[in-house]
Amino acid sequence: MRTTPKPPAPASTPAPALVDPERPDLTPAARRVLDTASRLFYERGIHAVGVDLIASEAGVTKKTLYDRFGSKEQIVVDYLATRDARWRAYLAAHHDPGELSPTERVLAVFDASEEWMRQNSGKGCSMVNAHAEISDRAHPAYAVIAGQKQWMLELFTGLARDVSPDAARELGRSLMLLHEGALVSDGLDVFPDAFGRARRLAAFLLSAAREVR
Repeated sequence: MRTTPKPPAPASTPAPALVDPERPDLTPAARRVLDTASRLFYERGIHAVGVDLIASEAGVTKKTLYDRFGSKEQIVVDYLATRDARWRAYLAAHHDPGELSPTERVLAVFDASEEWMRQNSGKGCSMVNAHAEISDRAHPAYAVIAGQKQWMLELFTGLARDVSPDAARELGRSLMLLHEGALVSDGLDVFPDAFGRARRLAAFLLSAAREVR
């Protein structure tokens, strides 16, 4: 495992996380519901998990669940928004911009994603997984899913701008494609070392971009 520090979004990237990942607004019962639902949704899938199972494993009544969240849809929204917030906080906590070159800041995102996946059971990206089940743009969770990927694109574009200002838009998109491909390939265990391969390709693109500046 590489030990390169991990980067958050630079100053040019979009606003901070959607919610406080620690969610101090939640009551103890609501916290149990959200933690339980988050585990079950990630392990089994959103459609496969009903409110009866969530309430049972969280040790609360269905009335308490509905009193705290109103609907399963809202629990799904909170699950994805909290997971997104934790990911953004993870990036921010593992990065010191002063220690890394512009190229290293890009590559460190790949390192962070690989470590994040190892710490989260390696079942793939929660946003990609959720999108496989939620493709209706009217669903309240869709905006969270799409917003998280847009944030990642803007992250890569902002980082690419420090490497090659004139090619930042196209370079950012290419880096995003490599990163998302690695997430899916790793989650499906298509071939070994998906993140390592994506990282090496990203390094090649960054090197080429520097040469044509």
